[in-house]
Amino acid sequence: MARAERSISCDWLRLPVALVVLLMGLPLTGCEQDTEVLVAPAPPPPGTATGVRILPVPGVPRIEAGPPDVHGARATVACSTCHSMKEPVASQRSGATLASFHQGLEVSHASLTCLSCHNEKNYDTLRLADGRSIAYEQVQELCAQCHGTQARNYEHGAHGGMSGYWDTTRGEQVRNQCTHCHDPHDPKFPHMRPKFKARDRFLVPMNTGSAGAKGEVARSGEGR
Repeated sequence: MARAERSISCDWLRLPVALVVLLMGLPLTGCEQDTEVLVAPAPPPPGTATGVRILPVPGVPRIEAGPPDVHGARATVACSTCHSMKEPVASQRSGATLASFHQGLEVSHASLTCLSCHNEKNYDTLRLADGRSIAYEQVQELCAQCHGTQARNYEHGAHGGMSGYWDTTRGEQVRNQCTHCHDPHDPKFPHMRPKFKARDRFLVPMNTGSAGAKGEVARSGEGR
């Protein structure tokens, strides 16, 4: 029996080194544990639409109340904190007659009043023309009720300050919402006069020895 054991031991020593390493690496029966392998998601194949991302807008606005504390933080209150204790005024259009908040607020938005868009039943929400309440984050739906042309153009990408890619198979397209560019209380942009862009140095004739180029250089040096 001892001779047989010695024979087995010698046979074990004769095994190739690679096979021994393989056998030692095998888990014992009953001791194997399930391990989760995390694999990074593969990038989408070329030509796959990556979609359009609409930038979010702030939620319920808050008003600063009083000076900052010793840490520099300012206390803020939600709209409903005060408006829940006040009677709504349907004809209110500015902050000129107000004594507590919004004194400097001017409204220049057609003939709209505050309650045309703000919900008198819950000032932490907005109000659609049919009386339904919507969150501040859905302001785009509120604006589209009256500004149908702009909403249509926005849907087609011709309005809204887009950045990124027209072809979303090449990359992400990022879009603004109405209040990213327009003040909801005074949304009209001031009149601007179109102006030609400045002379591009790459469009100047390369022949700097010509009379025209010399004259251009001379004029550019005047007043120095």
